[in-house]
Amino acid sequence: MARAAFDGARADGDVHVRLQRAVETTPADVLTADGYLFCAPEHLASLAGPMKDFFDRCYYTALDRINGRSYALLVCAGSDGSGVVRQVERICTGWRLRQAAPPLIVNTRAQTPEAILAPKQIAEAELARCREVGAALAAGLEAGIL
Repeated sequence: MARAAFDGARADGDVHVRLQRAVETTPADVLTADGYLFCAPEHLASLAGPMKDFFDRCYYTALDRINGRSYALLVCAGSDGSGVVRQVERICTGWRLRQAAPPLIVNTRAQTPEAILAPKQIAEAELARCREVGAALAAGLEAGIL
């Protein structure tokens, strides 16, 4: 999902786009970005540990320093993803970010231990939706409307 959004974001225009894992992202990365596309998996109906750690490490450094920047959110969920959306929206509200698009939740319906632990195969139609979110965010940033 993140790769699809990344590909969509860099498909057109001159926006500089980086794809990086939450564990590799620093507060300095957050401060220098013009916008954000968060891609988060759901674990036990909440934000996965690496994404929670990212927000924990970066939150106070970025507080009141990134106000008004735009973001979008992609969630890969095994159930409904609403817990992740609520958590990220609260964090982004604290950061005073502007939501550029409604959250996109891709539900894998993985409910058994085997399905939860198995690698996920995201349908092409869902990946196309991720590419669209990435492209729209990049286009809005490039046009100066986000």
